[in-house]
Amino acid sequence: MKTTILFISIALLAGCSVRDTVNIEEMTTTQVNDLSDKDGDGVIEARERCNDTAKGAGIDNYGCGNIKAINERKEINILFPNDSAFIAPEYYPQIEEIAVFLRQYPTTKVTIEGHTSRTGTDERNAVLSQERADAVTAVLAERFGIDRSRLTAIGYGPSRPLVLEHTPEAETRNRRVVAEVTGDDTMADMKWTIYSVDEPTKDEPTK
Repeated sequence: MKTTILFISIALLAGCSVRDTVNIEEMTTTQVNDLSDKDGDGVIEARERCNDTAKGAGIDNYGCGNIKAINERKEINILFPNDSAFIAPEYYPQIEEIAVFLRQYPTTKVTIEGHTSRTGTDERNAVLSQERADAVTAVLAERFGIDRSRLTAIGYGPSRPLVLEHTPEAETRNRRVVAEVTGDDTMADMKWTIYSVDEPTKDEPTK
């Protein structure tokens, strides 16, 4: 009796196994959603809404880049001769960086601020700081082709010191030119990556 039951069980199991067997070559699978990432931003095409975001920009869950208003300040490290507004050609590359940025964002404008140390009279420093700011805008316009309607020069004299101490080193730091770029354009808000250390920061000189 036990032997008969055993044979019947084996036969039933074998029958089930035969019915459940499917030829894999006859199976077809259709991919419903596009899971590729054509622009390499980490968002699959099935969810992608923005395919033209800047490479490396911070994005939302739909691949659309985050943007921020332009309001950039950059100090231009020009060493002017004493009581002079002459700009040596060696400082032109710093001014060219401003010009390149203005070309990239054509509706922006720049204000060039001239600042002096607190040595000398306030009247002379006010004139000198304006002359130095004017000199930078002249280079932007005449050498790098930036429309003068986008350029403003303001001389602040010694009224806005960067360092309050009355030392030669402090006064050297106070003697500066600053470019402030503002405008209606927006720029991509770039995200930090593990590769960012290969790129120099604004305050880090290239080697």
